[in-house]
Amino acid sequence: MDIATLLGLLGAFGIITGAVLIGGNALGFINAPSLLIVIGGTLMVVLSRITLAQFLGSFKVAVGAFLHKGQSPEDLIHEAVELATIVRKDGILAIEDKPISHPFFAKGINMCIDGQDTDVIKHCLSNDISLTIQHQTTGANTFTATGEVAPAMGMIGTLIGLVQMLSTMEDPKTIGPAMAVALLTTLYGAVVANAIAIPIAEKLKLRSREESLNKKLILESIQGIQSGTHPKVLEQLLINYLPQDKRDAYSTADA
Repeated sequence: MDIATLLGLLGAFGIITGAVLIGGNALGFINAPSLLIVIGGTLMVVLSRITLAQFLGSFKVAVGAFLHKGQSPEDLIHEAVELATIVRKDGILAIEDKPISHPFFAKGINMCIDGQDTDVIKHCLSNDISLTIQHQTTGANTFTATGEVAPAMGMIGTLIGLVQMLSTMEDPKTIGPAMAVALLTTLYGAVVANAIAIPIAEKLKLRSREESLNKKLILESIQGIQSGTHPKVLEQLLINYLPQDKRDAYSTADA
C-alpha cells in the first residue's frame, strides 16, 4: 500500500475536520441539498464527458493509487542481469521454472521460452505498454475533470442558495442561515476538488510514469536476454533508466 497517498488524504481531512470541530457546531457544516448538488452534480457532469465503462473503470484505477506497491528499477536491473547470466551460460530454457517478480517481465520471458520472434515480442509488449498508459491516463483524466467540475457545481449551489435567500428577505432571521447553506456548496466543491480529486489524479499520473518507465526497462531487458547480450553490457544499458544520482549510487553499490 502507498502510505503517502493514504496519509496525505487522511491528513487533509483530519485537518479540515479538526478546524470544524474547534469552531463548534459541526452539524452546521452538513447540508443534504448542498452535498447532492456538489457530489451528485459533479458525478453526472463527469459521466457526460466519458463512457460508463471508462467512468466505472476510473474508480478501479484509483484504487491502484492506494494499493500500488511499485518495484524499484534497481531491483528490476538486478533481476535482468541475473537472468541474462543464466541464459548466456545455460540457454533460455534454464529460466523456464525460475520465478519472476514482475508479471510483465514474466510474460516477455515466457514468450522468449516459447520461441517467439524478436519482432513479435517487441510488438506485443509495446502494445501492452501503450494500452496500459492509455487506461491509466483515462483514469487520471476522470479525476482531473472531477477537480474541474466540483468547484463549478459548488458555485452553482451557492447561486441557488442566494436566490432562495433573496426570495425570503422579508424575514431577516432567515438571511444568516440561508447564507451559511449557500456558502457550504462552495466549501464542498473546494474540498472535493482539492482534497480528493486532484491529488488522486496527480498520483495516478505519477504511477503511470513510473510503470511506463519500468516496463520500458523490462522490454529492453528481454530484448537483451533473448539476443544473448553480455550481462555486464546489459546492466550498463539498463542503468541509463535511472536518475543520475541513483546511477552513481547503483555503480557504487556494485563496485
